[in-house]
Amino acid sequence: MTEPTAREKLTRQVARLPSVAGVYLFRDDRGRVLYVGKAKSLGSRVRSYLRADRDPSPKLRDLARHIAAVETFVLDSESEALLLEWNLIREYRPRFNIQFRDDKSYPYVRVTVGEPFPRVQVTRRIVRDGSRYFGPFTNVGAMRSALRTIKELYTVRSCHYALMRELPRRPCLDYHIGRCKAPCAGYQSEDEYGVMIDEILEVLGGRTGAVRRSVRGRMRKAAEEMDYERAAELRDVLSGLEAIERRQVAIDHRGGDHDAVGFERSGELACGVILRVREGRLLGRDVHFLRNVSGEDDATLTAALVSGHYMRRQDLPAELLVPVDFSDRELIEEHLAGRREAAVRIRMPKRGRKRQLVELAASNAAEHLREECLRSGTAVVDEGGDEVPEPARRLAETFELPAPARTIVCFDISTLAGSASVGSAVWLQDGKPKVDEYRRFRIREVPDGETDDYAMMQEVVGRYFDRRVREGRGLPDLVLVDGGRGQLGAALQAMEAAGVSDLPAIALAKRAEEVYRPSEVEPVRLDRRDPGLHWLQRARDEAHRFALGYNRTLRRRRTLRSRLSEIPGVGPAREQALLRRFGSVEALLAASVKELEATPGVGRSTAARIHASLTSGEGP
Repeated sequence: MTEPTAREKLTRQVARLPSVAGVYLFRDDRGRVLYVGKAKSLGSRVRSYLRADRDPSPKLRDLARHIAAVETFVLDSESEALLLEWNLIREYRPRFNIQFRDDKSYPYVRVTVGEPFPRVQVTRRIVRDGSRYFGPFTNVGAMRSALRTIKELYTVRSCHYALMRELPRRPCLDYHIGRCKAPCAGYQSEDEYGVMIDEILEVLGGRTGAVRRSVRGRMRKAAEEMDYERAAELRDVLSGLEAIERRQVAIDHRGGDHDAVGFERSGELACGVILRVREGRLLGRDVHFLRNVSGEDDATLTAALVSGHYMRRQDLPAELLVPVDFSDRELIEEHLAGRREAAVRIRMPKRGRKRQLVELAASNAAEHLREECLRSGTAVVDEGGDEVPEPARRLAETFELPAPARTIVCFDISTLAGSASVGSAVWLQDGKPKVDEYRRFRIREVPDGETDDYAMMQEVVGRYFDRRVREGRGLPDLVLVDGGRGQLGAALQAMEAAGVSDLPAIALAKRAEEVYRPSEVEPVRLDRRDPGLHWLQRARDEAHRFALGYNRTLRRRRTLRSRLSEIPGVGPAREQALLRRFGSVEALLAASVKELEATPGVGRSTAARIHASLTSGEGP
């Protein structure tokens, strides 16, 4: 008896499939997943693919020729099948499915509502821990600006304590400068703190109207009770809320909460844009790219865009406006309504303001698609994968970074004998110093003579990112701190206050070359031959060199000022004039009498005294 062929075995297997809801995977002869799909009836749906070798679609004919095995999952409902299909496509990224570019590189705002005293943070990972997430935000600058305003208006704690299980011995600096009311010390009740968090949730959700009315009423009540300090605080909150509202674009004065979906396509690539409207104001725009769309109709593209975007989101709209109807619309409505615990309606407006909103989303998509096509026409190593430098790729794999670590900023503190404490920030691009991005800092908040490495690191990191965010400058792929867990914790606090806590950050300790991570108790020791470690060491050593050089310059300048002040005829005015003219200690020490004499306010005899004093004995 002749042994059946692989195709005959596959046909017999498919013939036995039940007519129930489920998910199917097609694999090739090497076991690779080719396609993932869902079906109301597994048997009839899968059999149709095996007869697709004569289908007019080249894509389906190609798929049918490569199918060597099928794997199925029988489920209780189409809703379960919808969720499993989405998860399997994300896991395997099969070549015949539409490829939805994941938005994991975009940040979310996370409110840890599961805690007694919630925190407001920026994150790029969604964890099922009961927190509320807002985003993702493609306009990162606008998100950071709004978050910074919220933290200025509300006294949200920025510490990492698990209150009330962990309690500090005393309130931190944030309490003393008015940024927190120290719930950790019992100075603020959970109910009072909860009212503040409820308002923040409304603001982040785009609903500032009700919050403004509540704040205005409490402000008037405080004024009537002659609690003028509280009234002034509420007045500032009100002004900040109005500033946030002014930054939002008015779409419809009649209000309304809905999202609008639009897309544009070109060959194998499509771009989808979702506009988020709350209370009639445009809050944000989410952009996604979909690949492998050639041959797919607009309905299939719409379904892929809606599924890919909303399956993980928590901020679900009551109404979703789409350009065309699609087969899974009722199923997705049911699934989203179950997660929202309220109705979600997907509509296809034909005219009026809602249709205009869908067309506006499509116009945005067309512009983004044009930019992407222009960009991808050049060699973009980040997208190609193979051209990413090996150390950047290794760092991304080791520390689970959202992108290869091609840009690294490293911070270091330098103190000699407890004086002239300084900080440095150096920037490495593909492992090479980018000197025009270097920054150096004199320590201001820690008194000279004291050595508090943690406070100095927090100050330097905070000042660096505060200014960078304010100026709208680019941010690095990885933040590196010279030190251990304490320095890393200080840096993380400063980054959270500056609204950049979503940036990956690690610390490299000198003694054993151990790498500390925020979420891990034990440090990591990389192989000494690891090219990623070499980049970290290069950044650390360069930051140390830059900080030490600045420290020595300040100490020499201080010594030089002392020596200048001892020279007869050189007072503060002439001292400043000399330092301004020559610019550095080295230039002043090397100056001739004639060059010194050319300084405004310095005559020949004074110049001669200065030259004789500076050149006699050892220099400063």
